[in-house]
Amino acid sequence: MNVGVEARLRAGDVTFGAADAELLRSIGAHGSVQGAAEALGRSRARALNRVAALEEGFGPLVERQRGGADGGGSRLTADAETLLARFDRLRATLSETAAVPESVLSGEIRDREGEFGSVETDAGVVRALLVDRVLANGDGGSEGGASGGGPAELDVGTEVQVSVQADAVTLYRPADAPDGGATSARNRLPGSVADVESGESIVRVGVDVGTDASLLVLITRESRRRLGIEPGADVVASFKTTATRATAIDY
Repeated sequence: MNVGVEARLRAGDVTFGAADAELLRSIGAHGSVQGAAEALGRSRARALNRVAALEEGFGPLVERQRGGADGGGSRLTADAETLLARFDRLRATLSETAAVPESVLSGEIRDREGEFGSVETDAGVVRALLVDRVLANGDGGSEGGASGGGPAELDVGTEVQVSVQADAVTLYRPADAPDGGATSARNRLPGSVADVESGESIVRVGVDVGTDASLLVLITRESRRRLGIEPGADVVASFKTTATRATAIDY
């Protein structure tokens, strides 16, 4: 079982996301499913099918009226307005975490293949995107010159710091964690939950992976419940190579 922190609400097997919020708001603004579909560049049938699917999980969302003095149309129900408000609160909370913590692991480049490399850290080997520096010439300009140069590549043996955004990490129960070849998230660090800080919609989890500072992870409260995330619980933290940046340590 994995964990995501995208702005989504779930009811049973039905998931409500940003595209669904856009659809409902468009229906409310245009007064019809047809008008909403045209504004969003979708077919009316597709929009109707999506509304029907959402209503299976979240209850009546669109009230349809036929004929009459106003010529018919559609409007959002109170349930739809409540759902949109809940979604906005969740998205706002996630937006506030954009500057949230990232974890920084120190290590040394062990090998390099193109733009990516393996970095030996206290938590184990981490695959990362190597961010090469560009050397400016002596007067601080960016034009080429004798004292300037091209890109300064991070070579094998270079000491680097590896940055991992908290919202780019996925948590698994150890028994459920896929092996490295079964997922695009090649980095897998086993550890145990060191601390848990629960907010209104999301939870910040610190995972002890053998480094001085905990690896920070953001999950939803529902995911915490499903995974049984409590201090001391064993977990596996996984994240993609492309979500991991390695930069040189400047002394």
